[in-house]
Amino acid sequence: MLAHEIRAQVARKALSPKEVAQAYLERIALLDPGIGAYLTLNERLLEEAEALDPALPLAGVLVAVKDNIVTKGLRTTAGSRLLEGFIPPYEATAVARLKARGALVLGKTNLDEFGMGSSTEHSAFFPTKNPFDPQRVPGGSSGGSAAAVAADLAPVALGSDTGGSVRQPAAFCGVYGLKPTYGRVSRYGLIAYASSLDQIGPLARSVKDLALLMDAVVGEDPWDATSLDLPPRFQKALEEPLPPLRLGVVREGLAGNSPGVERALEEAIRVFEGLGLQVREVSWPALPLALNAYYILAPAEASSNLARYDGTLYGARVASEDLEEMVERTRALFGLEVKRRILVGTFVLSSGYYEAYYARAQAFRHRLKAEARALFQEVDLLLLPTAPHPAFPLESRPDPLALYREDLYTVGANLTGLPALSFPAGFEGGLPVGLQLLAPWGGDEGLLRVALAFEEATARAHLKAPLGEAL
Repeated sequence: MLAHEIRAQVARKALSPKEVAQAYLERIALLDPGIGAYLTLNERLLEEAEALDPALPLAGVLVAVKDNIVTKGLRTTAGSRLLEGFIPPYEATAVARLKARGALVLGKTNLDEFGMGSSTEHSAFFPTKNPFDPQRVPGGSSGGSAAAVAADLAPVALGSDTGGSVRQPAAFCGVYGLKPTYGRVSRYGLIAYASSLDQIGPLARSVKDLALLMDAVVGEDPWDATSLDLPPRFQKALEEPLPPLRLGVVREGLAGNSPGVERALEEAIRVFEGLGLQVREVSWPALPLALNAYYILAPAEASSNLARYDGTLYGARVASEDLEEMVERTRALFGLEVKRRILVGTFVLSSGYYEAYYARAQAFRHRLKAEARALFQEVDLLLLPTAPHPAFPLESRPDPLALYREDLYTVGANLTGLPALSFPAGFEGGLPVGLQLLAPWGGDEGLLRVALAFEEATARAHLKAPLGEAL
């Protein structure tokens, strides 16, 4: 069942939270060995479910949480050997708000180490596989969360999106993934990669489930100075009539895509026109250069954020009598991709290169935002692919630059802080294809309302992976 269906069954006492929890634990035991979505399961889940008040608004809803979002008393590794044994003494605000409403944390999902990757092959522990084809990646870095939802190993999940890390795996796994407006969801308790870009977002198999989670987690947080005081009205927005809207198809997202993505775009345009939207082609000239700026700014922030992992505060420590050697040996535990991004970030921030790289990338970011503001004077929403192709085979992107290009269409929303929603839009060769909608700042609810209309028009209430003999 979907999350909102589970909630309704528990509210009617047709199901108990413990029965829901037991069913998911059994399904995970059966199927997750072939997928690798989870790093840690909540060993206290049945006990917590039995003690839960079924009258709570989210009672019975189980949530898989990406393992870079801290959970009090439940191991949180960020997919890294540096935090392999870390048990947080505090709770992320998003998780605390869900639990206060009766939701239960099912477990912690796999990810590219510290969120750095687009395939979930860069976890320090093991790669996650795509439920539609275990020989292919689920996307990243929230690949564990996307795979868990797609395979119905969790009804809903939380991920984090720094450059597309919720949306791209959502597209590869045939589920919905929302990157909210920057600040709409508190980042308190999210292990930082690039603080001006990071945002927690939900993944689900239906728009109604996205709305259910968003109404629970959004809102101002005194622990996060960047959080926004915008009242939640996601479920209410889904009940309202679809307003007349202008949809801009981004020209820069129309070239270089696979045949399945092109077909999905063409079909989606027809559906949106049938729903009464005015569709026109628009240009976002700076978008093709956004990837270059992102891979300057994100590593720069990462080099600063990851400086704390030196063996002196918390996490792993490789013993040595010499302080410098201890720090060096401890930081050697970082994976190759994390080391690569730290080095790039340190370089672009160094004396003599700051103005040539970092300052120019920040200036470009202002240009990208200005162009987005101008576009939203012409149209109400933007449409473009989430990724230029479906999920690619495991171990098929040994070149780091080829992997970075996977984020071509997604980094623009992070650099501008705009909300973006990836939605299932078809298949290519049996693999899901996703498209994304972008809205103006704070327009998150409108994204979900349009996505629901598309979902209902195409009868894609939820997609399930054909889990069979391959697993």
